[in-house]
Amino acid sequence: MDKKTVALLAVYNQATNEKMNAVIKTLTEEEWNKDLGGFFKSVHALCSHVYVSDHILLKRRYMKVREFKLAQDNFFAPEYNFMDVIFNTKEEYLAMRPELDKKIIAFSEELTGEDFSLVMKFTDSKGNYKEKNFGDSILHGFNHAAHHKGMVSAYLELLGKPNDFSALLPYIDKKD
Repeated sequence: MDKKTVALLAVYNQATNEKMNAVIKTLTEEEWNKDLGGFFKSVHALCSHVYVSDHILLKRRYMKVREFKLAQDNFFAPEYNFMDVIFNTKEEYLAMRPELDKKIIAFSEELTGEDFSLVMKFTDSKGNYKEKNFGDSILHGFNHAAHHKGMVSAYLELLGKPNDFSALLPYIDKKD
């Protein structure tokens, strides 16, 4: 894992969320909240989980590895748990997600080459103490978000909403 890869994944994450949210914006409240049978029952629950997970990973894990300027941002004042459903409406989610994506970009810009070999020490959601390579842990965060975006994509398909959020290639620098 390196700074260039994290920057690529941060831009892809932001662009993909913008595309996904353009489709979500077209959902009715009934579609937004419809139980579609997965562990996270609805688009609403999935979007909330991804948002909360990204927020927690940034605040309680990544920014504890060393001092990041971003950690001082009041945006990170709320305390969430991984299973929290924090949005009452689709509009609340659509208003808040872009700001979190900007924070992920800002985090990627603060990283240094040395950061990727650091050890991230944390207690997981079940209370277990863990030590993981920081660079690998950042990759895990992007993978987690991509996994759940795939679930949102499947839910949108079930609701009859065409979508495709899978293309990473357009964001890869052509000079390499």
